[in-house]
Amino acid sequence: MASRIWNHVIPLVGDLPLREIDAAALLSRVEETTAEVIWGHLSSILASAVDDQRLLRNPMKAKNSVKPPRPTEKKAKAWTREVVDAVRKGLQERYRFAVDLGIGLGLRQGEAFGLAEEDLDLEAGVVHVRRQLKWDIKGRPYFSLPKGRKTREVPLPPNLAARARDHLRRFPSTRTLPWRNPEPPTTALEERQRKPITVNLVLTTSHGNRIYYRSWKRALAAAGLIKPVGEKVRHDGNRIRRAPRYAAPREDMFHVLRHTYASVQLEAGESIVSLSKWLGHSTPKVTLDHYAHFMPGAGQRGLAAMDAWLRAPSRPKVPEKSLRAWMAPRVPSNMQVKGIVRQGAVGQVQGDGAGRARGQRHRVLRGWGGR
Repeated sequence: MASRIWNHVIPLVGDLPLREIDAAALLSRVEETTAEVIWGHLSSILASAVDDQRLLRNPMKAKNSVKPPRPTEKKAKAWTREVVDAVRKGLQERYRFAVDLGIGLGLRQGEAFGLAEEDLDLEAGVVHVRRQLKWDIKGRPYFSLPKGRKTREVPLPPNLAARARDHLRRFPSTRTLPWRNPEPPTTALEERQRKPITVNLVLTTSHGNRIYYRSWKRALAAAGLIKPVGEKVRHDGNRIRRAPRYAAPREDMFHVLRHTYASVQLEAGESIVSLSKWLGHSTPKVTLDHYAHFMPGAGQRGLAAMDAWLRAPSRPKVPEKSLRAWMAPRVPSNMQVKGIVRQGAVGQVQGDGAGRARGQRHRVLRGWGGR
């Protein structure tokens, strides 16, 4: 949230006094894709200014002159297996497991970066999502509960467990960071709440520190998903360092791995309720709203069912050896008996010899005259 305010709201408002803010004029200067985000944050900021009596009214709430931007319909994007493998290959070896965590568990970026070795129950096949790694506006890292302040458990695929064992063997680490807030505590309560915790982070830098994922865009470029849009120049003493600058679209950032996890689960027929629990969504409706288009045959099953309902009824096929088939009249194959049937004779046709003496019917009429 803080990054969005600094990147979108503050450059737009600048040093304009609160009372001079013209919401309609401001929104006319932004792209349609970001108007909804700016509207939400700016409206919240101005509402706080009204509560603090710095403004008489919220200019974003003027009913006649200002209307909120219509929400744009967004569909989650998933990567193919080939794209995932290409991006993973473009990362340093110690960071490749981050892709595995996103694809195999559907973790958010902060949850993957905050995952600890003790959160992986490799024997039971379960991962405990207990924290996330965050940064404040000054770039200081700290731990906090996952989004929605909800911990959860996610099934651990056996192949991912094997990759985890290999990764932990090659890249062990330990890291201590503050909890909830990196600011120094000012009260006894804050001191207890912000007490630093030490965990064995799964993903770290080569120095064993927490990571700040700077390699992602280079991996996207190596996979052919993005191209350089400029160059960054950094002066390091007497040396000048140059690096390409990329403008990666938001849908190709780390979160796309979480979308891909959801798409694989739904295509396999997993239930929305289970998937919602594993993703940490507040309700299954949130999951359905995000990922309904990933469900195979969405819209086609109901169409096929209704088409079958409206189809003209047909006579049921009766198995040849069923009771109904046995009771149904059948025309014998004997030509002489066929003639008797055509003449309307329904009498008994007796055999000759011993059969006639016993008064038994002819075998060819069994099942025809009724029993």
